Amino acid sequence: MTTIPPGGDRPATRRTPAARRLATGRPAAGGRSLPAAHGSLARGVTAPVPGTAFALALTGGMTLGPGDGRELLFGRNRPEVHVCVGEDDPQVSRYQGRLTHRHGRWWVANNGRLPLRFPSRLLFTGEEPLPLDTGYTPLFVRGSRDREHLLEVFVSGPGTERPVALPGDVTRPPRVWVLTDEEKLALVVLGQRYLLHEPRPQPLTWRQTAAQLAELRPGESWSEKRVEHLVNRVRTTLSRDGVPWLTREEVGEPVGNALNDQLIRALMMSTTLVPPDLALIDAA
Repeated sequence: MTTIPPGGDRPATRRTPAARRLATGRPAAGGRSLPAAHGSLARGVTAPVPGTAFALALTGGMTLGPGDGRELLFGRNRPEVHVCVGEDDPQVSRYQGRLTHRHGRWWVANNGRLPLRFPSRLLFTGEEPLPLDTGYTPLFVRGSRDREHLLEVFVSGPGTERPVALPGDVTRPPRVWVLTDEEKLALVVLGQRYLLHEPRPQPLTWRQTAAQLAELRPGESWSEKRVEHLVNRVRTTLSRDGVPWLTREEVGEPVGNALNDQLIRALMMSTTLVPPDLALIDAA
């Protein structure tokens, strides 16, 4: 197993011209290279052995079957890693991280100076490796000038295969939740910064939401408690229907704005709330 120092940036070694011309990084023992034109792993993979790992970046990637101690290295130093990520970005570490197979699973470790961003959390240098679930996982490394470098990872399961194209099938509509008029208006006001596509939106506070609703509809008794009750009712409904990260137990303390943030994002992803709903504020 290769030893990588903390920070992922040991001094570069001299390479032959042939090594410097290597297209997708050094090969992994028992692995197979994936070309840059392979196509997104989000579309699925074909693997004869369950537990096979696929890792793909912009410049290509590698696939490797399971086996205790097997690993795939990724980072900026193309000749010394299996998958090159952010080759032209000096803010990405030469040895950013690794995928290692042990105890029947693939694990992600971060050896770089920057955190790895998973869909639901960050993984920092020195933290315990995180296990990968079967299926598709996108990993991101923040680089220079707000660039984000994507490393796609896919771990095959017992029945993993590429999805069948269904060009003639009827498009399945998203799950849309039915809201009462007062619930929808309260949520549009609460989440208006998201609907306006602000760069780093946050939900309004209960007080701000109640105050704006009182201005929009002065004949109704809008209070912080009423707004909180309406929003929590919708959040409970979505949570019972299987939408994750909508309870204190899932998010953990301190909660802050996390529950309302997740609720608004879930409602927008399902198209229950859409930007044209801002017209409700204008109409009111």
